[in-house]
Amino acid sequence: MTNPMIAGLLLAAGGGRRLGGRPKALLDHQGRPLVEHAVRVLREGGCARVHVVLGADADVVREKASLPGCVLIDNPEWAQGMGSSLRAGLASLRESGAGTEADAALVSLVDQPGIGPTAMARVYAAYRSPATLAAAAYDGERGHPVLFGADHWAGIAASAVGDRGARAYLKEHAGDIALVECGDVARAYDIDTPADLIHLE
Repeated sequence: MTNPMIAGLLLAAGGGRRLGGRPKALLDHQGRPLVEHAVRVLREGGCARVHVVLGADADVVREKASLPGCVLIDNPEWAQGMGSSLRAGLASLRESGAGTEADAALVSLVDQPGIGPTAMARVYAAYRSPATLAAAAYDGERGHPVLFGADHWAGIAASAVGDRGARAYLKEHAGDIALVECGDVARAYDIDTPADLIHLE
């Protein structure tokens, strides 16, 4: 198999409603905005190209975060939920131009800093063809990151509404998903509430 183009797709639009309206991309982690950490993890996991979907305070994120080489997508409908950001991100991958189309997208969430490059690389390595569906698993339970071969993008976009993201599509195609156990190398917590901020450094 020739080298596939697997693009990283980082969903970083959330407004942190349960964090008092603090956009998750701008949370401080190791002295820098959390979005920088998430991009670095995707790159170290194998993605040479990374698309980042921004929403809440997108202008501030662009100003404060150093994201060289990333394709930044503004999602004006971010408040409608993760589905709109997933649709915007997949659309941006399709619109990248002739000769640069991705074969798959490795999708991660900005608010999961416990998932590092090793887990990303494992799911990245599950790619076989544009028909691939793969996901990290934690003690057998599906989680992030997820890898969507390009053959699935249209179906995922059509079903991605509200906060469900790709959940409905993945449930419908559960038998086709290659689960890649990552519980030994990553922790799949989310930064959702003030109590979760303890996970940031």
